[in-house]
Amino acid sequence: MSSEEKTPDEPKEAVGTGEVAVPAAEEESTATFEPVVKLEEVEIQSGEEDEEVVYAQRSKLFIFGETMLDKGSGNKTWIERGIGNLRVLRHKEHKKLRLLMRQEKTMKIICNHVIDPRIKLEPHVQSDRAWIWAAFDFSGGTELVETIFCIKFGDSEVANKYKVEFEGCQEKMKELVATDDAETGDAAADAAADTAADKLAALTTDE
Repeated sequence: MSSEEKTPDEPKEAVGTGEVAVPAAEEESTATFEPVVKLEEVEIQSGEEDEEVVYAQRSKLFIFGETMLDKGSGNKTWIERGIGNLRVLRHKEHKKLRLLMRQEKTMKIICNHVIDPRIKLEPHVQSDRAWIWAAFDFSGGTELVETIFCIKFGDSEVANKYKVEFEGCQEKMKELVATDDAETGDAAADAAADTAADKLAALTTDE
């Protein structure tokens, strides 16, 4: 080994004792820290606890309306509301059915309405995998809003199966609604549904 090469330093003997000096061991901290704010665990309610899923299919939802730039102009077009699972939910107690769709990732509700027997699914003239309908939507959570929807599926086979499922649910709802109407009467709701149907019939879907 050349004289220029260095070797690791060896432990030095303590002067006058003949003992090897060993570095003192570091002391471990035993301090504990309490959180400034203690957060309680909160159970989040989705509003779906009393319902069961009858149907679910991933799809893309649109509404027919004004964009932010066209507010108040009367110019309407198809606006995408989001992609997610379109689901039919049935209440465990009174058995009524509703259509619910949440935007995936954000879980924001973008479609929420009762499956009214008077709703009619209309085909989109430019697509064999899309359906159009009008309903009184409650996705905002404060009031019913008359809305024209368009749902688009992955292929025509899935779209046709959805139509069969939806119309089957309408038949079940018709029986439930007939019982309720016989007991309470519902002329105002009938008139409102007819108005929505008229607007849907006047809508051109070739945009």
